[in-house]
Amino acid sequence: MKQPVWRYLWRSEDLRRRLLYTLLLLTIYRAAANIPVPGINTEVLRLINTNGGANGNLFNLLDMLSGGTVSNFSILAMGVYPYITAQIILQLLVPIIPSLEQKMKDNPREGQAWMEKWTMILTVPIAMLSAIGQINIFNTMAGGQSILLHYGFTGDDLLPTITTLISMVAGTMFAIWLGQLISEYGIRNQGLSLIIFSGIVARIPARVGALLADESHRWLVLVDLVILAISVFAIGYVQQGQRNIPVLFPGRRVGNKMSMPVRSYLPLKVNMAGMIPLIFAQSLMTFPALVASYFLNSSTAWVKNFATWTYNAFNTTSGWYIVTYFLFVVIFTFFYTDVMFTQQNYGENLKRQGAQIPGVLRGNPTQKYLTRVQRRITLPWALFLGLVATMPYLLSLILPTGSRNGGFLVSSAGLLIVVGVIVDTLKIIDAELKLQGYDEKLIS
Repeated sequence: MKQPVWRYLWRSEDLRRRLLYTLLLLTIYRAAANIPVPGINTEVLRLINTNGGANGNLFNLLDMLSGGTVSNFSILAMGVYPYITAQIILQLLVPIIPSLEQKMKDNPREGQAWMEKWTMILTVPIAMLSAIGQINIFNTMAGGQSILLHYGFTGDDLLPTITTLISMVAGTMFAIWLGQLISEYGIRNQGLSLIIFSGIVARIPARVGALLADESHRWLVLVDLVILAISVFAIGYVQQGQRNIPVLFPGRRVGNKMSMPVRSYLPLKVNMAGMIPLIFAQSLMTFPALVASYFLNSSTAWVKNFATWTYNAFNTTSGWYIVTYFLFVVIFTFFYTDVMFTQQNYGENLKRQGAQIPGVLRGNPTQKYLTRVQRRITLPWALFLGLVATMPYLLSLILPTGSRNGGFLVSSAGLLIVVGVIVDTLKIIDAELKLQGYDEKLIS
């Protein structure tokens, strides 16, 4: 009788160690997520948690992005998103600054090391500004009350405020460090993704409890399960799509004979960028509200009015938010796919191997042709990704008013991330099993 493939996960000593190490680090992360920042005002935090309307929706969004750490104002309240924001900034700069682009092309390994170094350096000031912005947003949600017992940059409030900000920045760096440890010693290159994944999944029991406790909208549990099943199937089906480009490899000389040319295929994935564009878009959608929070109490009338408009526009009840979010997801999908595809440099790599796409000249013409094909097949995925990401906001327009706040077990954006991370993780485990000599696959 053939044994289940899943048993190999435990039989392989190296894979077993990696899985256990990953689970241990994720457990440490979730435990740290329950540590509140020093000097928290519990009464104000309770008030914010019970808020409804636009403030409540923005709070729920921030809580989802952080994996539930915002609701108790944990030291991990910012999650790993300052690091992701730093990555966005640097990746935007590379195509703009010729010297950086040349640096990445000349020595990709050295360029990647440079990117990682400066991403970490840039993360610290971004995390500090995000911490201040988050505190300001919570103070606004609480009607001007401070979420901290002592908050200010003068007098006796200065030292407690600095202590709080340092603890929040340290929490973010701790989460990033755990993610890097997972990528190195656990599931390879999946550290930050699994950190975000664990936060999203950790919110499901609380959401189920909230829906079951609301007798008038308890039927939403069944609706959620149906939507989840359909969404998981659609996401899994669409993101596995690919376009096979025929490639002709030259024959090789073996002794005095010349082998026949080999016809093969170059697979171009519909979803080459993965879930990164969605995470990018979410990070940037919270950024305007964070910046606007600094100026909500400005003494200059037009500055205050503009800040208030921005703050209200970038919350989940705004039509402007839905449209902008959709466009951000689509734009970042194309942008990140282009960045990834350019780095692969298929044109030059195929030319070095003597390979050729039938009817297309080698080198730069091949790269242009493949880029054009990749952009065409990326379009349906980008639109699909944008549609699914905005689905909860569209459904909230037809759902009963009382069920709109937190009415889904997992937001569609969260679901996309969860499904994407699971599929990527299973593929990595499949690759590890193959290295260990097991030919069976976890997923087909």
